[in-house]
Amino acid sequence: MVTAADHTPDPEATVLMARLGFASGQVVQEFGYDSDVDDDLRFAIEDHIGAELEDEDYTGVADAVLFWWRDEDGDLADAVVDALASLEEGGFVVLLTPKSDRAGRVDPALIDESASTAGLHTSGSVNACPGWTATRLVAPRSVRR
Repeated sequence: MVTAADHTPDPEATVLMARLGFASGQVVQEFGYDSDVDDDLRFAIEDHIGAELEDEDYTGVADAVLFWWRDEDGDLADAVVDALASLEEGGFVVLLTPKSDRAGRVDPALIDESASTAGLHTSGSVNACPGWTATRLVAPRSVRR
């Protein structure tokens, strides 16, 4: 078992955390945790926010959702909609999917469609860690007049 004490932060982690939208003091709820997730990324997020990630059983309000998703996990749109129930207004989802050369990869068009169904849109993707791509899902900005 890997623990946070075993983790050595990557010097580039602060840049990645900012790009993904994580900030100190945030409550981040994690969904889809399994043995294939990247513990170094998880620990970098915990280091950055200054707290442990909340699990799927958390009943409070979260500032952000960290969602590990594989193609075989079911209906992505339904899962994102369900995750929004615990999300603070103005919060965001970081969707982590296997990279295109890995089993369980998720078609980017499905991510866009699922985000739209949930009332969100994608605001960029990054190679978050070995094996996983992160896509940020956010509420559309209101139209300014």
